[in-house]
Amino acid sequence: MALSKKNAMTKPGQAELADVIPLRYADDPYVWACWLYYEDGRTQGDIAEIMGISRATVNSYLAEARSRGIVSISIEPARLSSLVVAQELKQHFGLTDCLVVPDDDGSRTLIDRLGAAGAQAVAKLLKSGDTVAVAWGRTVLSIAENLHVSNLQDVTVVQATGGTRAGFAYTPELCAAALAKATNAQLINITAPAIVSNAQVKSAFLDEPVIAEQFQALTRANKALFGISSLRPNSTIHTSGFFEDVSIQDYLARNAVGVIAGRFIDAHGHPVSGPLDDRTIGISLDRLRDSNMRIAVAGGFDKVPAILAALRGGYVSVLITDAATGRGILHADGVAQIHSKPAQRLRQEPSAVPPSHNRTHIKKFLNNPDDVVDEMLDGVIKAHAAHVAPINGSKRALVARHGPRAGKVGLVIGGGSGHEPCFLGYVGKGLADAVAIGNVFSSPPPVPILECAKAASGGAGVLFVYGNYVGDVMNFEMAAELAQEANIPTRTVLTTDDISSSPVEDRDGRRGVAGNFFVFKIAGAACDRGLSLEECEAIARKANRRTYTMGVALEPCSLPQTRRHNFEIGPDEMEIGMGIHGERGVIREKMMQADEIVDRIMDRVFSEMTAGPGDQVAVLVNSFGSTPLMELYILFKRVEERLSAKRISIAANWVGHYCTSLDMNGASISILHLDQELSDLLSHPCDTAFLRVTAKGAPPAGSLPAVQ
Repeated sequence: MALSKKNAMTKPGQAELADVIPLRYADDPYVWACWLYYEDGRTQGDIAEIMGISRATVNSYLAEARSRGIVSISIEPARLSSLVVAQELKQHFGLTDCLVVPDDDGSRTLIDRLGAAGAQAVAKLLKSGDTVAVAWGRTVLSIAENLHVSNLQDVTVVQATGGTRAGFAYTPELCAAALAKATNAQLINITAPAIVSNAQVKSAFLDEPVIAEQFQALTRANKALFGISSLRPNSTIHTSGFFEDVSIQDYLARNAVGVIAGRFIDAHGHPVSGPLDDRTIGISLDRLRDSNMRIAVAGGFDKVPAILAALRGGYVSVLITDAATGRGILHADGVAQIHSKPAQRLRQEPSAVPPSHNRTHIKKFLNNPDDVVDEMLDGVIKAHAAHVAPINGSKRALVARHGPRAGKVGLVIGGGSGHEPCFLGYVGKGLADAVAIGNVFSSPPPVPILECAKAASGGAGVLFVYGNYVGDVMNFEMAAELAQEANIPTRTVLTTDDISSSPVEDRDGRRGVAGNFFVFKIAGAACDRGLSLEECEAIARKANRRTYTMGVALEPCSLPQTRRHNFEIGPDEMEIGMGIHGERGVIREKMMQADEIVDRIMDRVFSEMTAGPGDQVAVLVNSFGSTPLMELYILFKRVEERLSAKRISIAANWVGHYCTSLDMNGASISILHLDQELSDLLSHPCDTAFLRVTAKGAPPAGSLPAVQ
């Protein structure tokens, strides 16, 4: 069977599947499915889980592959051979991935074939916010010429070395420019020669502020794209002017076998020192190896020693090469035989469906489900007696033991249970003075809210801050009217940070979600500093306007009274824009990788937030209940990368459970665009059961907040 262009993906959903197909299958789901079935001996059920598709789709792929002649008893020999070589290279050298171009009839040059394959790989591996260090060479230029990516943001391409005097088209400057154009990226050239006359000149160049800034961008590179040069007379390193006044024998005598970005290595991948070391301006081998992803594209049997050296030295995490070169690399490293398992004929899948063991109820630590809120509040009062106390014996209205005082504006917050530690966890000195608590996902009634207003009042008025939900608005407004009758002036700020719940032109109609955290913190600080009721209201409104939140749910939550899920979501689905009570999101999609999920959120935030280079933000990565810290930190990593790509710094961050939805599996990301006033208030000291900021300020980026 022969694989051809007729295998290209045409069915709905295959474009999304291409994002997860390992490189070695060349974005062809038919080949992937056939390999798993015929070569790995996987069942159709196994394949469905691995590929993230339905079992029916797997069956359709296999049937269509047979009908088209893609598969008879085995995969076509040339494609099979390249897949086997790619798999062996990946396993033998511990690569992240490997793409091997099959041998062909010679109608296209190897450079063209590697360029097309490299472009396919780069299009899949490059993400928004990446900074890519790009070396030079014929293969790198061919990649750029075959590449076009238009759906990325904030990508930076940095020239990996200084320039050369060579007259060919694949100089460092031209390669970097071509790749930047193909990816719509910002281009940063190194405006210095790759080779200078002596060490003093190199030092002088690097001391120049402009070049120092360019090198600083190079140190931020998280990905690198490069070719690998041999030391043969026709190699790129010879034609680039490196040996105009230095003999190559100086390096050959030291057993050099190859060159990466102008740096020489021996057969074991160790750096080879020589007369050019102190004269070369460009990325170092250590810095290259520190990049998160190192994509090497190189082929040709003459390059086998150089590529093998680069693999041994750990400079490559993703390799794109051709089948003949791949076999040569493996043989040179002692892999005598490369075997493929004999292809297996189709197996009949059992038709009987095994009995279901799915449970209908969720296990919970409960006594009487009807008493869940009151029992929880009993525990809160006992556990955090140093911070909160019931008002007039009511557990549904709690006051901060060290919050209210004469002459100070009182801050009252509140909402339904099930979001802990929001709202009751943010009551204490320097933050909220009192909180009213409702039943699970239900607004507190007006009477507890009024009791909170009375307890928080110090004669300067009371500020109500709560989420924009119909029940909360109705009950807080009623309580405000009762407070006015009791001669307690009140002002209200609704939190509306959920950018997925309404378009920007209807900002006031949005829901209040985890961004409550920032608005509560800043409003509490303004009140604690003795500002007037009007000033506290204005500052809280500003904080709300500059807070942007979006959440994603992976699994539903379950209510204590029913111990059943309150909505359904497919096993391979996620819901973007989910509300904290299970409100429908804006779209339900196939499960994505963590970085892709963050990119969807950050792209939406950037579409509204006007922050630019030099600005500061605060970040909250919040669990909806069951999402562990391990996964939250993975999300935070990508948030930091996207902000860093825009030169926006994180002044403070919090990662953990701050506004949950019972046991929902999911998370939200909140970004507060700071100005000096908001930054000062965010770092104002506070002491609550779940949030403590010391007098030194909010926790620095990358640290945990001080929590008791």
